Amino acid sequence: MKTYIIFGASKGLGDAFVRGLPEAGDTVWIVSRSKPDSLAVQDGVDRKWISADLSQSWAAGMIAAALDGGPVDVLIYNVGIWEKEGFEEHYDFEKDDPADIANLIHVNMASTITCIQALLPNVRLSGNGKIALIGSTAGLENTGNTQVSFVASKFGLRGIASALREHVRKDGIAVTCINPGELAAEIPFVDGADKALEEYGGTRIPVQDMVSIVKCVTSLSRAACVKEIHVPAMSDSNA
Repeated sequence: MKTYIIFGASKGLGDAFVRGLPEAGDTVWIVSRSKPDSLAVQDGVDRKWISADLSQSWAAGMIAAALDGGPVDVLIYNVGIWEKEGFEEHYDFEKDDPADIANLIHVNMASTITCIQALLPNVRLSGNGKIALIGSTAGLENTGNTQVSFVASKFGLRGIASALREHVRKDGIAVTCINPGELAAEIPFVDGADKALEEYGGTRIPVQDMVSIVKCVTSLSRAACVKEIHVPAMSDSNA
């Protein structure tokens, strides 16, 4: 049996992880602002919700307190906000509000660091702890993105993973950064991969693919560490 804590897990990819990763008998702590529908799923998995706003500096301590010193086998940090019109054709970095930039960097990077810092004692209690950070192909070199703050945060996430990996190497905790391309996150996990492929003509990655990747990484023995995985959409020639 495993204990998971999954951040950003009320919808989209996070919801897919909550539904698709655990098996009967496992426990999943779900961290999100809004109450997740997955709490109603009856499949033998014990799902517990922690309501948290990761834009607040006190969130990390509150989340750690909710776990009350219990062990965590798999920590998945799946959080990422972007500029308000960042993926629109008319987007212009020079029009970004400085306050929005500061909040984006805090949520995507500072909160990642403080939440993991607060939960490392829990992960150390596992005999085979795994930490997975969900980045983006936008954080890779030469991918043609102009969203300066979002790209910086996802590039920075790779740095967090690299340094964290060295910090917890002595503890036998594996740290993996997974960088997906454009996801079909609007198609619910329960609708299946075929629905996502049909809806987007195969140009967006079904969330089921990401679940399969994370399930593989988190099932490895403590002798192995997968450092980084890039998962661009097949149709994305820039990634």
